[in-house]
Amino acid sequence: MEVCNSNEYANLPPTQIVPRLADKNIYLASESSFYRILREQGLLAHRNRAKAPRKIKTPTTHVATGPNQLYSWDITYCPTKTRGLFYYLYMVEDIYSRKIVGWEVYEKECGQLAADLMQRTVLSEGCFLQPLVLHSDNGSPMKSATLLAKLDELSITPSRGRPRVSNDNPYSESLFKTMKYGPTWPFSGFKSLDDARRWVKEFVCWYNNEHRHSKIKFVTPAQRHQKIDKQILYNRIRVYEEAKTRNSNRWSGNIRNWQHDKCVWLNPDKKQDMNRAA
Repeated sequence: MEVCNSNEYANLPPTQIVPRLADKNIYLASESSFYRILREQGLLAHRNRAKAPRKIKTPTTHVATGPNQLYSWDITYCPTKTRGLFYYLYMVEDIYSRKIVGWEVYEKECGQLAADLMQRTVLSEGCFLQPLVLHSDNGSPMKSATLLAKLDELSITPSRGRPRVSNDNPYSESLFKTMKYGPTWPFSGFKSLDDARRWVKEFVCWYNNEHRHSKIKFVTPAQRHQKIDKQILYNRIRVYEEAKTRNSNRWSGNIRNWQHDKCVWLNPDKKQDMNRAA
């Protein structure tokens, strides 16, 4: 304490004090001991003009074991033929099945439009007033009082990622990447709002009913949403087992993993990640 409060070292942290003492052939204690003693004496405080480091709260973990339990939604820009003018695609995805359960293209971002879309989505999916979590980022429409009031009315629990942490909403980000990096995406822009809506409608139909999604064992989102993917995957296992029996010399190990994934996690903590890996 005498060293820390001396004129020479009063304005220095232990990380600077310890090596300076060593240059004088003096060793009093390690940096951690300096910090511990300062903390015990109530003298460890942030003195830099920069903002003190803040602990970022870990995102809430959610799990879905079936369809219509956990949704993810976001808004993305859709370019137009007019430079600087964009349409806004609102899209809701079921995290368990990866099915697009709701979408619309508008000319602006608005909480009321988002609220209307959410109501239409739960009504079309037949999950009105059933337990449901809706995850999003921290955009203005996502936090609007109008949308939050509608979610409360629909018995939907809102969930949001951490500010400025994009991978807290990975499912919507992945969906938009699939859409915008596809060969049919109009890079030159949409001619009109109706043109944008027609294109998105065709994409949703393809994505839900034809696209074999790699994260759900290459079944379509619609097949998993309708719970017929188990039989499809079981049939694939049978096909592979029969092929292995016919030509066992071509197989050095087990057949490909076509087992049905019973649950899907959103922002799992490290312990859950280790359990899943095991």
